[in-house]
Amino acid sequence: MSDAARPITVHDPTLRDGHHAVRHQLGREQLRAYAAAADAARVPVVEVGHGNGLGASSLQVGRARLADDEMLSVVREALAHSKMAVFMLPGWGSAKDLRRAVGHGADLVRIGTHCTEADLAERHLGELRADGVEAHGVLLMSHMAEPDRLAEECVKLVGYGACGVGILDSSGHYLPADVTARIAAIRAAVDVPVMFHGHNNLGMAVANSVAAADAGAHIIDACARGFGAGAGNTQLEVVVPVLERLGYRTGIDLYKLLDAADIAERELMPAPPTIDSVAVVSGLSGVFSGFKARVLDISRREGVDPRDVFFELGRRQAVAGQEDLIVDVAAALAAKD
Repeated sequence: MSDAARPITVHDPTLRDGHHAVRHQLGREQLRAYAAAADAARVPVVEVGHGNGLGASSLQVGRARLADDEMLSVVREALAHSKMAVFMLPGWGSAKDLRRAVGHGADLVRIGTHCTEADLAERHLGELRADGVEAHGVLLMSHMAEPDRLAEECVKLVGYGACGVGILDSSGHYLPADVTARIAAIRAAVDVPVMFHGHNNLGMAVANSVAAADAGAHIIDACARGFGAGAGNTQLEVVVPVLERLGYRTGIDLYKLLDAADIAERELMPAPPTIDSVAVVSGLSGVFSGFKARVLDISRREGVDPRDVFFELGRRQAVAGQEDLIVDVAAALAAKD
């Protein structure tokens, strides 16, 4: 079989990353409707939870409408074919949260860390491996590290017990050549499946996902209508037929996938994500896309230009979990005026 004919596993975090776009306020019927539609389309993996993962519902990053347990129960009941996945960032979630998620039927767990801090996943990956749970380690804000460093961190994740590794373009900063270099370096360093998760701030999410597949990625993340933080994620119902046209095999039913995307637009979101001016600046500055709503709110309150806030956050290399820094930056800019 030629490389271009190999299967690609599509991982759908619409019901997790999409939460960022609606301030984590999806309800039971919304979760159930989309999960059932994705399952009917035979999407291999459906991820659910607060946008920042298990245990993250809080004043700092936003309280979810539903508790983790309720979200997981609703989606698990709606899935007959697709695996259910959860995401956790150490520090937000805990080993207790992981055990509860597995108890609710989570088939796959992703442990995320900053791109140079894979060590933070060691305990959780080790415990999941000991319990026989399929667990992947993923690196956020991956544009902040060079390909060789990302490969080194992925080697650590495999050593800790990850049976899959990958990178998130958390700020939508990459161009295809950036993705190719990083995925190729990781592929050369590990012998487990490699994933790529793209954001669309610069309009490159589908192209970057194709570049990842061509460089050897086995898993591609994508969300219905691109539903996700900031300018949104790789658009699921676009990238799947593109990959199929290129000769990759996804196993997804196109018509039912298009139906699921229509349901997502109708039921989940006020409007599909767009690449607005702030989203472009977020991508250029390399700042986490999930900061968008908070940056806009605080910039309005302080009377400063949100574009200036993003570029200053980028200069300070702000990462997810440092939402409090937005207040400091906006206040400092306001003091200069």
